[in-house]
Amino acid sequence: MTTITLSAQNLCRNYGSHAAVREISLQLRRGEVLGLLGPNGAGKTTTMRMLTGNLAPSSGSIEICGVDLLDKPQEAKAHLGFLPEIPPLYQDMTVDEYLLFAARLHRVNKQAMPTVLNNVKQRCGLEDHGKYLIVTLSKGFQQRVGIAQAIIHNPDVVILDEPTVGLDPNQIREIRKLIRELGASSSVILSTHILSEVENVCDRVQILHKGCVMLDETLAGLQQRGTCLEDVFTQLTHNDGLGSLI
Repeated sequence: MTTITLSAQNLCRNYGSHAAVREISLQLRRGEVLGLLGPNGAGKTTTMRMLTGNLAPSSGSIEICGVDLLDKPQEAKAHLGFLPEIPPLYQDMTVDEYLLFAARLHRVNKQAMPTVLNNVKQRCGLEDHGKYLIVTLSKGFQQRVGIAQAIIHNPDVVILDEPTVGLDPNQIREIRKLIRELGASSSVILSTHILSEVENVCDRVQILHKGCVMLDETLAGLQQRGTCLEDVFTQLTHNDGLGSLI
């Protein structure tokens, strides 16, 4: 039976009288890459902040690998890796210094540090950049460092927020390849505005609009129905998402 790595049930988040997220539920299985789509203001960032334990939900529950995120945040977060839209990089550190710092934060075993650092640099294409100051790296390589810090502790769930924003076509292709590789061993949530990104790397898509889930479907299911993701997205997020998919 496929392992459930992340389970969120009936998540809500209110800011005063405004409901940013309304009754969102999702499950993520090991080896699955989920694309989280939605227009600006749909609730994607709020949802990810709740899933990563950076924002408490107004109501609802979140379990990471069976551990309640609200009751046991430290234990649950040990299974998580997160790359926010703006990577949390220290520009005056070298790549090696920063990844060592990230490994310590994630409590990687001290004796395993050299092996862990070498492995993550190899996975992210950074093996020749360890001595470089982060400030000297291109946008694409800084994104690689951001992903490396998110996966350095080999998490079960990796959440990536707009990982290819500002990259050139070659860099985008390389990051997409890395995301597919991550999906072979971990569960991945990819939040993006780029529909082709989801079509290239994701197994399943959720479309959010005005804080609600409008669609939860596999890419294979959409293809079998002969439905274009762009048409579905436009239909569900235009005119208050009242269109029919039939």
